[in-house]
Amino acid sequence: MARLGGGRLVIATHNAGKLKEIGALLAPYGLECLSAGSLGLPEPAETGTTFVENALIKARAAAEASGLPALADDSGLSVAALGGRPGVYTADWAERQWFEGEPGRDWYMAMGKVEGMLQALGPDAARDAWFSCVLAIAWPDGESAVYEGRVDGTLVWPPRGKLGFGYDPVFVLNGDTRTFAEMEPDEKHGISHRADAFAKLVKDQFGA
Repeated sequence: MARLGGGRLVIATHNAGKLKEIGALLAPYGLECLSAGSLGLPEPAETGTTFVENALIKARAAAEASGLPALADDSGLSVAALGGRPGVYTADWAERQWFEGEPGRDWYMAMGKVEGMLQALGPDAARDAWFSCVLAIAWPDGESAVYEGRVDGTLVWPPRGKLGFGYDPVFVLNGDTRTFAEMEPDEKHGISHRADAFAKLVKDQFGA
């Protein structure tokens, strides 16, 4: 099985914040992380129906275009009572339609969609939910590896906290009383679905 050594690794994102977060996690292992955006790589269409498929699409596209190993992630929120939705369409639910104002993402609107669907199911609807993160590494020779992380919790309403992003203000981790958006970022990053996936990646790739 191929393994990451020192050297350059493409992070398949055009998001500077995500590059910084992932780069910090991998810095102890001697990797120089470059974003797909900084290399001018195009963003592939995420046509998969699972987190694994979409993460692999992004990682493979970046590896093929750059000739370097590439790491991509795909993550989102799934709600049990909604059949696992929004799932891979987590970000899509935040996209404003033409009649909803300026183009872009409105996460309060997205949280409201989830809450509206739960309320439509009645007062006894289960509010169990989970965040998933899939990390995929692809090498230029076609080899790949996938690591999956998950955290379980419940949804609350109204949203609470201003420290998170996305659906964080309505997600309470099992065993806690705070939403992710009420936790300090360092604490959340240590227990999140992304942290779970990264711990598996590091153990497998670096034996740590």
